[in-house]
Amino acid sequence: MFERFTKDARAVVKGAVEHAEGEGAACVDDGHMLLALLDREASRASFALASLGATRRRDSIEGALGEARRRGGLSQADTEALAGLGIDVSEIVSRVEEVHGAGALAGGRGAGRPGRSWSGHRPFTREAKDTLVKSLRMATARRDRQIGDEHILFALTVRPGIVSEVLADHGVTHESVERVLYGSGAGPGPGSDPGPV
Repeated sequence: MFERFTKDARAVVKGAVEHAEGEGAACVDDGHMLLALLDREASRASFALASLGATRRRDSIEGALGEARRRGGLSQADTEALAGLGIDVSEIVSRVEEVHGAGALAGGRGAGRPGRSWSGHRPFTREAKDTLVKSLRMATARRDRQIGDEHILFALTVRPGIVSEVLADHGVTHESVERVLYGSGAGPGPGSDPGPV
């Protein structure tokens, strides 16, 4: 599959690994891919993200991703659903961090392993692998011969979870990216399913 990735898409994957290494994460996840997309310049995805104002709101996006990691990967929707059942996720996070240290649920450097460094190969989480497969399916649905960074962005917008929630909260949805890159009604739209992941 990687032989079909454009130079920009490969740079996103490499950048995601660098973000994971930089924060001491054991695995590369969708959030790292989003940050790598936000790093890009002069690519299709960077154009879409800039047009939709996401690059200007990078700090807010990073903060939202960090807060979700701090909650152990629970999305805001998950947190609200648990609150409806009487479970206060913020209180649980605070108690865990009192005992195990800041970021204990995040799974990174602060996760109760001070001084431990991760070196070598960082595997991709199941979700991140699924995003890359989804990007292939989205390229195929558009009849594109190569997988570009825009296909990775599309995949991040449609896969349920924290990253798509954070993107949507910042005005980046499948529909808005489609509109910026292809205009309205161009190619297979959100109603066409490029296949399950």
